[in-house]
Amino acid sequence: MNNERILKIAGATLNQIPLDWENNTTNILQAIEAAKKEGVKILCLPELCITGYGCEDVFLSDWLSEKAFEKLLNIARHCQHITVSVGLPIRLEGITYNGAAILDDGKILGITLKQNLPREGVHYEPRWFAPWPTGEKKQISINGHSITVGDLMYHVHGIKAGIEICEDGWAKEKRPGYSFKEQGVDLILNGSASHFAFAKNTERENQVVKQGSKEFDCTYVFVNHLGNEAGRMIYDGDIIMAQKGKIIAVNQRLSFKSFNLLSAQINFDTPNKTTVQDFYGSTEKNEEFAAAASLALFDYLRKSKAKGFVISLSGGADSSCCAVLVAEMVRRASRELGWPVFCKKLSIPLVENEKAAVKVLLTCAYQSTQNSSPATFQAAKRLADSMGAIFFHWSIDDEVKSYESKIENALQRKLTWQQDDIAKQNIQARARSPIIWMLANVSQSILLTTSNRSEGDVGYATMDGDTSGSLAPLAGVDKPFILQWLKWAEKKLGYDGLTAVNNLQPTAELRPQDRAQTDEKDLMPYPVLVDIEKLAIRDRRNPADVYLLLSKKYPNPSELKNHIKKFFRLWSVNQWKRERLAPSFHFDDLNVDPRSWCRFPILSGGFSEELKELDNLP
Repeated sequence: MNNERILKIAGATLNQIPLDWENNTTNILQAIEAAKKEGVKILCLPELCITGYGCEDVFLSDWLSEKAFEKLLNIARHCQHITVSVGLPIRLEGITYNGAAILDDGKILGITLKQNLPREGVHYEPRWFAPWPTGEKKQISINGHSITVGDLMYHVHGIKAGIEICEDGWAKEKRPGYSFKEQGVDLILNGSASHFAFAKNTERENQVVKQGSKEFDCTYVFVNHLGNEAGRMIYDGDIIMAQKGKIIAVNQRLSFKSFNLLSAQINFDTPNKTTVQDFYGSTEKNEEFAAAASLALFDYLRKSKAKGFVISLSGGADSSCCAVLVAEMVRRASRELGWPVFCKKLSIPLVENEKAAVKVLLTCAYQSTQNSSPATFQAAKRLADSMGAIFFHWSIDDEVKSYESKIENALQRKLTWQQDDIAKQNIQARARSPIIWMLANVSQSILLTTSNRSEGDVGYATMDGDTSGSLAPLAGVDKPFILQWLKWAEKKLGYDGLTAVNNLQPTAELRPQDRAQTDEKDLMPYPVLVDIEKLAIRDRRNPADVYLLLSKKYPNPSELKNHIKKFFRLWSVNQWKRERLAPSFHFDDLNVDPRSWCRFPILSGGFSEELKELDNLP
């Protein structure tokens, strides 16, 4: 007689929306039903999946937790013959906690409360939640239901199960898993809302899941949220399972589906009898960017209920990158979902090929001035035509002349490039804004602003001009990355329409052609800017440290000092611009969005004393 404990365990990643009870509950119930059909006995769902993770200050209200608990009771009725971990907020005596309820045969066995709260980078949890004390448990009453909450161990299906919630798994010496190990834990479930960043899934797989299962001598199941939940953060939908230091199952990340289920048959007594499943998925940075940005755009479009995207397509790298990402969104989503589901999710007429879908969803306009070149016009038109996008071309010279003449009449003098360079550049960028906004309004579409992170660092963008838009897909990545990604997309993804774009040198084309304007002449070499950015902003180094750390890489001292001075000065005076940038996606370990990562004063001393100290360094 075989008395081995063998159970089918699963995780389900969900594409949730903050405060969208119908969407969230539907996804949860569909995942539970799918798990039951597969014979799953224990199912792990993501962190705060009932409410959505991104509810922000609404977590501080009483009513949100109350309604989430009502939804939990309804979900529990569907948990017959299955144990399910479901994330929700719990409010006790005016304090909100981040919890994971364990449902079993229609009952609430208990609610584990999160002990470690992240408070760096994009994370802001201590504003909304309080950490639960290690080792404590409490009996509470919610709407007449007596429930045990806190640091709990569960006995289900003949095994001992513990819960870590997202940051709990990253907390090293403060991990709840150490206590679980002392209690003889067999299984740890980790429902998370762990934002996407380049290569983060490898770190997550090794540090949290693989190491956790080895350190605590157990089976470990990690389940992440999926998709662009609330506008800025992207969740990759990771489901990772490991047993005693060995990865046994990993799902396909960055899916366009409403939920994904991954299950595995676990032999808790004889681990070498547990079958290791094949798993796949690229962690190459360019491919990750294409997949994550495509999913983010798809979710932003359908959740905002807009009709499509509009881009002021200049023929340059940034606007071209935005256009290609929309086309790539169409390609990837339609191939995974099929055309009927793809069109239904986006509420568009049924189409059956990529170019037809792009024509419905993407409108581009080349807005020329007398300073625009034939090369950028041809680059923009060729790219739009190759993808199937609607393409318009008009001149804004009349608008620019009208604005300039009014100011000249007011000032009683002519505007000149020698005296009014910045103003003459900016009015061209700003004159483009009203008409492209009008096109977006008429078509009920999302206007994409094309500014990248390198421009955000130093304010190399015209406020209310090329920053106009309601979403900034590239504001989380630097210019050098975009330039090389476009070359990769041309070759690896087959976007032949990028050939002309990739042969152009980045330029704003706001000065007359005989002035040979380029971005790097206006600023500094982009690789230098990125190196300074990483040290100054990501690592929070002062100007002297930045210089000393880069002096070996860039051996011209005076030139390097000038670049560093320029960066810090432009960074300081342009915080007001960053405050007004459209929402952006988070892609790596650095972001200059003051709403979600990097806060800096609008008014400051501008590092004046620190920059003077540079002159005394060799």
